[in-house]
Amino acid sequence: MRTALLLVDLQVDFLSAPGLEPPSGVVVREAAALLEAARRSGVGVVHVHTAVEPGGGDRMPHWKALGIRRCVRGTPGQAPPPELAPRPGERVVEKTYFSAFTSPDLDSALGGAGADAVVLAGVHLHGCVRATALDAYQRGLEVWIAEDAVASDDPMHAAATRRYLEGRAARFAPAAAIRERWAAPTRVAADVPRLPAAVVDGRALAGGGSATVVHASPRRLSEPLFTVAVAEGRDVAAASSAARRGAAEWRRMSRGERRKILETISLRLDAEAAALAREVAIDVGKPVAQGEAEVHRAAALIRRAATLGVGEAEACGPESVSRRVPLGVVALITPWNNPIAIPWGKIAPALALGNAVVWKPSPPSTRAGLRSLALAADAGLPDGAVQLVAGDARSAAALMADPRIDAVAFTGSSAAGWAAQEACGRRRIPLQAELGGNNAAIVWTGADLALAASSVARGAFTFAGQRCTANRRVVVDARVFGDFLERVTAAAASLVWGDPLEPATDVGPLVSAAARDRVRAAVSAAAPSAEDVRVPHGGDAFAGASEGAYLAPAVVVGPPHGHEIVQQETFGPVLVVERARSFDEALELANGVPQGLAAALFSGPGPWRDAFRESARAGILKWNLSTADADLDAPFGGWKHSGLGPPERRTGDVEFYTRPQALYGGL
Repeated sequence: MRTALLLVDLQVDFLSAPGLEPPSGVVVREAAALLEAARRSGVGVVHVHTAVEPGGGDRMPHWKALGIRRCVRGTPGQAPPPELAPRPGERVVEKTYFSAFTSPDLDSALGGAGADAVVLAGVHLHGCVRATALDAYQRGLEVWIAEDAVASDDPMHAAATRRYLEGRAARFAPAAAIRERWAAPTRVAADVPRLPAAVVDGRALAGGGSATVVHASPRRLSEPLFTVAVAEGRDVAAASSAARRGAAEWRRMSRGERRKILETISLRLDAEAAALAREVAIDVGKPVAQGEAEVHRAAALIRRAATLGVGEAEACGPESVSRRVPLGVVALITPWNNPIAIPWGKIAPALALGNAVVWKPSPPSTRAGLRSLALAADAGLPDGAVQLVAGDARSAAALMADPRIDAVAFTGSSAAGWAAQEACGRRRIPLQAELGGNNAAIVWTGADLALAASSVARGAFTFAGQRCTANRRVVVDARVFGDFLERVTAAAASLVWGDPLEPATDVGPLVSAAARDRVRAAVSAAAPSAEDVRVPHGGDAFAGASEGAYLAPAVVVGPPHGHEIVQQETFGPVLVVERARSFDEALELANGVPQGLAAALFSGPGPWRDAFRESARAGILKWNLSTADADLDAPFGGWKHSGLGPPERRTGDVEFYTRPQALYGGL
């Protein structure tokens, strides 16, 4: 197979437009890495640029109607950013309309290169990238799209485009996976375990296809831990059909019987906490002490959920009563970072309220998921109550699209949330989504600076910042800015950075080389415009650091508020420090990002608490506490881009996992 890389409309005018997701910095970095990999590997490169004449007479009709002037030939906006500039000998194709194939030069370039496959990166996914993909497909080319190197200013439309293309004309993959494929095919030793594509009624299914996801050790990247078979349509159908059958039996059980089973599961998890924590440390790099706490947290969540139930029907009017009934079959899509607590925090209330479950864990957490499900089966959970499907984003998409699924509960990134929202909206089924947080703490007048620095550093850097409530930003009163900065740097340096299997470790590796490289690139991109970038551990590395996905914690001081490092959730060991000269400015900075999961205030008594409580735009507010962590009994849900649907826990669980029904005439 001969492949060509097509870079579509990666030009300053398009990249500087507001509202791109992913943001332009991410797209440019991923596309530039893809471009360099193509050059090293001998993959042909074609730069596709929109070019409009200065008079504008050749603009697309809707540009004329809207008064849009972009990519005028010879202007700075028509050029690509320096990282994506063509080199001598690389083809440049100019177009005016959507598809790159509207220029005959592209067919000529691909034909001359003998290409039978193309990889697309660029903007906009819902427009020019889509049109180019469909035209490439029509010409018989195999089409791949680098999912993190394409952007759109209409993310819902982009999510629909991805679903449409992936089922027909194109395959999506991370840019890192495409680069690895160009460098060398991945070879996995025969003795590396292959995990099943699904577990249906207690029976492992090998999967209907050959696609697998390889997961390497975060501690030693050269060591593949396991491969995960990718569940395809038939595997998902088998799991959802089994759940539909199991739902009827599970619902017929009494509330007391369900409660007893769930309580037994919680006891098994508590008993196996140390063993599970070690497995989680190996698979996702979570330090064992934090992993053990997570397992006990999962057990406590199950015990609390076991008490859930719905009462008798309540009288409404002269002839009506209301009751709540289970949804039926709920799909749960969960991340890798809390592979026990997040899934069981969803599974348990769904089961307690009479539903059956199909669970899709993230690939790195699949082994932990299988282990916890086996423990639940040993504790008496019937096979029909919970089914498991494994795999990647395609498997999740197939699950959400399955007609036997009645609702979806999802935890993942804000970007992935668009796909869940589109899938559930198209089918008009309920969605509960927790979509991460770019969480800020404010440090203000009268704060105990030692407490604030210690709390913020621990909240920012433990587990390498890989949790949704991590303290990613701190806004500091200008009068104590320097003092606090020194204290938080020292507090970060005091955290133990090392092997997650060591009990004393606070900060372990990131989950993968791709995650490490992404976070490192984000910090590097912020450095030129920041006042300072501090690495509290400096050169204080440890044995084995070079073998894994380790990244030393970084404190990014005073970057522009509009910079990507401020606006986007890094999901890594990075703390952004901003200064404010008034409390109104501090609130504006804290609120001034798309997400809104958690926010904190460190201050003494005074008007600040009331102002913070009234004006902070987040689902979780704290005083003199880090944003990290949350009580088991408090509602857990984000505002703005951080959440959809009812919050998890308390009344939110009953609200989501059951639906109201009105009964008339004495039913």
